[in-house]
Amino acid sequence: MSERWDAVAFKARIDVLLADFLAEEARQLLAIDDVLKPVAEQLQVAAGHGKRLRAAFCYWGWRAAGQPDSDALVRAAASMELVHAAAVVHDDIIDDSPLRHNLPTVHIALQAPLAGRLESRAAARSLAMLVGDHLMALAGQLFATSGLPAAYLARARPMWAELARELIAGECLEILSTGTSPDMDVSMKVVRYKTAKYTVEQPLLIGGLLGGASPGLRVGLSAYGLLLGEAFQLRDDLLGLFGEPGRTGKASLDDIRGHRPTALLAKTWQSALPAQRERLAGVLGRRDLTEEHLHDVRELMVELKAPEQVERMIDERVQEAIGHLDELDLPHSARQALTALAGSATDRRH
Repeated sequence: MSERWDAVAFKARIDVLLADFLAEEARQLLAIDDVLKPVAEQLQVAAGHGKRLRAAFCYWGWRAAGQPDSDALVRAAASMELVHAAAVVHDDIIDDSPLRHNLPTVHIALQAPLAGRLESRAAARSLAMLVGDHLMALAGQLFATSGLPAAYLARARPMWAELARELIAGECLEILSTGTSPDMDVSMKVVRYKTAKYTVEQPLLIGGLLGGASPGLRVGLSAYGLLLGEAFQLRDDLLGLFGEPGRTGKASLDDIRGHRPTALLAKTWQSALPAQRERLAGVLGRRDLTEEHLHDVRELMVELKAPEQVERMIDERVQEAIGHLDELDLPHSARQALTALAGSATDRRH
């Protein structure tokens, strides 16, 4: 790659690498039995989308440590996208989400080959869970076989363990908090552990560790990454309810129907009067919500200025994150790329 950050070219590089890697895995599954074809297909579909931000942060953690472009590093960075694909498959099962990227989610898509069988819905969910598990295993395989020296990989191994632990902890925290009274502290803890860390901070640190980053550089990257990761998820909260489904690829009512502990809901609850809380409580967790309910919830949130407050939280975190970059002795290309990534991760419509 050139020294100037080209997000489109990098995404294409990751897309091709993952497509080839998963096509080979699909071939090996089919060699076991042709009946596995739907599973092999969904393995490829699940990892076939995305902005490739996690891979980009891993790559620029490496470059921030002063390392040059490396095909082996790009393979290691691509493993972050398989972690994400695994998390998304599991998350969609947990939330029973019907759509992702305007396509049926894996557990929905896998109902088709099981049509007409007893308990086909439960069987499809079980298959999807196994697809998610396999994607996580493949992430470790791609990382370990990236071609980087064993000593480099060993430096990052503890961070891999931390990533897995905290991602699971964040998902568990969300499940345990779903349906409870909205609370901002709880919501932000879920934001941090379910998304912020494995989206920005930990990929950055893994890249930095692979590249031999100094302790001081890792501290600065961590501070930048955690703030930016939180801003990323806060943007997702807003897009989840106020975004256009055609762009987001997800149903707008999912968070309200699931009574999920989002920061947007917590801000709304925090600002609401008793009558407004009663109005909101009347729709939270209902399975029969309509577009009219969506309009009412949006109207109440706007009235209470909850979206404005979340926008302010995003802006504050992005500015503070970029401020941490200013404190670091970074190669110019890394500073430029990480600044650009701060914008693309949070100033988006899907």
